[in-house]
Amino acid sequence: MRPRSLTWRLVGRLASLQAIMLTLLILLIGLAAIVLLRAGLLLDDYESSTLDALKDAVVRDASGGLTLRQTPDLSTIRSEHPDLWFVIRDTEGHKLSEGTVPPQFAAIAVALDHVSDARLRWNAAEASPPSGLVKWVDTAAGRVQILTGTYGQLSMWRALAGTPLLFLNVVLPIIILMTLATLVATPFVVRRAMKGLGQAAAQAERIDIDQRGVQLPLDEVPIEIAPLVKAINDALGRLDKGYERHRRFLADAAHELRTPIAILSTRVSSLEAGPEKTLLLEDATRLSVMAGQLLDLQRLDQGTDAFAAVDLVGVARRVVLDLAPLAFAAGYEMSFDHEDETVVVAGDQTSLERALTNLVQNALDHGQRRGTILVRVTNDRCIEVCDDGDGIPPEEREQIFEPFHRLHQGGRGAGLGLDLVQSIMRLHGGHVEADRAPSGGACMRMVFPPAEVPLTFAT
Repeated sequence: MRPRSLTWRLVGRLASLQAIMLTLLILLIGLAAIVLLRAGLLLDDYESSTLDALKDAVVRDASGGLTLRQTPDLSTIRSEHPDLWFVIRDTEGHKLSEGTVPPQFAAIAVALDHVSDARLRWNAAEASPPSGLVKWVDTAAGRVQILTGTYGQLSMWRALAGTPLLFLNVVLPIIILMTLATLVATPFVVRRAMKGLGQAAAQAERIDIDQRGVQLPLDEVPIEIAPLVKAINDALGRLDKGYERHRRFLADAAHELRTPIAILSTRVSSLEAGPEKTLLLEDATRLSVMAGQLLDLQRLDQGTDAFAAVDLVGVARRVVLDLAPLAFAAGYEMSFDHEDETVVVAGDQTSLERALTNLVQNALDHGQRRGTILVRVTNDRCIEVCDDGDGIPPEEREQIFEPFHRLHQGGRGAGLGLDLVQSIMRLHGGHVEADRAPSGGACMRMVFPPAEVPLTFAT
């Protein structure tokens, strides 16, 4: 499953929370206002109450004239205000009136045709001047003008009926604006807050096996995530200590083994010639090569700054000359071929000689003591070691480079040689691959990376 974005989860939840809280706040304010209106704490009277009741009640009679149907609001107003008065007119000349219209308003009622909405208050100097409302409204009887006094109070039902309009006209636009602001601003804020975590992740991606002592930065990491980063740093520290102990053990073991291996080789060389002497010399050579490779890996593990130009042809020639007597004694022919006089790579000459020596030694062990062992240097920066043995099955060509893996159980060796060769090649930016030789035997190929710049070999 694709990981979910923490940034957008925070943005979505913040936007939802803000919208919910804003809606509840406005609704609570609206309900409080309604309660206060009903209690008469905000306004003693709701001036449009009569006009609203008449608007809901006016209909047409059978002859097309104007009439009122009895509604609960209209009944309440009539019972509470015996002095109720109003004048209702339409554009066709129909008129409906009730009660005694104040003379001040009766005189101007006909002149209000072009007034859409107004509040009328006559002679404010009087102690109780009459007041009224005039408004053109859309009703069940069509568009009519209502002129009436200001009576009544706001009913709870009518107040609640206006809540959807309040939501659409006030709450919803505010929610949309705040949501848009949240979607725009919150990602920026969250990304800035997560900047330290991104730096720690970038540092973690650069950690490799040859880089020890690396710690993830804690300076700008959010305090909620700091324990996780600190735990990772502690784990990296423990791994560094464990690796250092492992490396020190291998180095010490390799140093300690060199002396008894040298003594063993000297004593074997003094034996009389024969098959047993040949086998013992092969085993002693293998031990010497392995100890040398462990020391080379320790030295190369410190860095590749000391790499210099190395001639692969010269390296291969020296290894062939050193191991040819051992190959002849084991019943092999030895052959050396090269396409160019010099093939130069950047590397460590000693470790490359050790790696090639291990491949030739591997061919001596598994070549069935027949045929020719060929060492060949190609002009595309490869060294091949081929034998005429039984070869390596295709399904085993990847596994043979794993530590302690042996092609034949009970065979000679500890299964570390090819893994060490692969490690040396990786330090040089290349790799080792297994293939089939033209004769059907095994062909081990040391492949070096393409040269970025031409190298010159100092002779």
